[in-house]
Amino acid sequence: MSSKAEQYEEVRKQIRSVVTGETSETARYATAACLLREMFGERFFWTGFYVVDPAKARELVVGPYQGTMGCLRIPFGKGVCGAAAETGETQLVEDVHAFPGHIACDSRSNSEIVVPVMGRDGKLAAVLDVDSTEFGAFDTVDQAGLEAICADLLTA
Repeated sequence: MSSKAEQYEEVRKQIRSVVTGETSETARYATAACLLREMFGERFFWTGFYVVDPAKARELVVGPYQGTMGCLRIPFGKGVCGAAAETGETQLVEDVHAFPGHIACDSRSNSEIVVPVMGRDGKLAAVLDVDSTEFGAFDTVDQAGLEAICADLLTA
């Protein structure tokens, strides 16, 4: 059995090999969500992207994802995804019920990690949101792996 860090490196290579040369951001996000869910299974209860809506300043709209129904829109600064969008920093939350302003899109989610995705222009393009039904499901290995994938996602 490979380590979690090795699994992240493997899925990172898979994502890069599929999205390199792809011009559609939607296709890139869909590929990443699918391959992450396939690699990590049920631990990644909800895996997907909230994309910055160019028509509405400071608002995220649901993009490609794997899992139960997601919230349709999230304002910057609200909930875990909105906090990542507002600060431009990864949010690693062991217990979402203790997070101020948490948005419960699915009450079965208990922990969450949200990673900003920067566009080629250096501005926030989206956030990658991964939820788990387990408390404390994510750690710094997950953070490093997901940040590396997100750094590649729009530049490969």
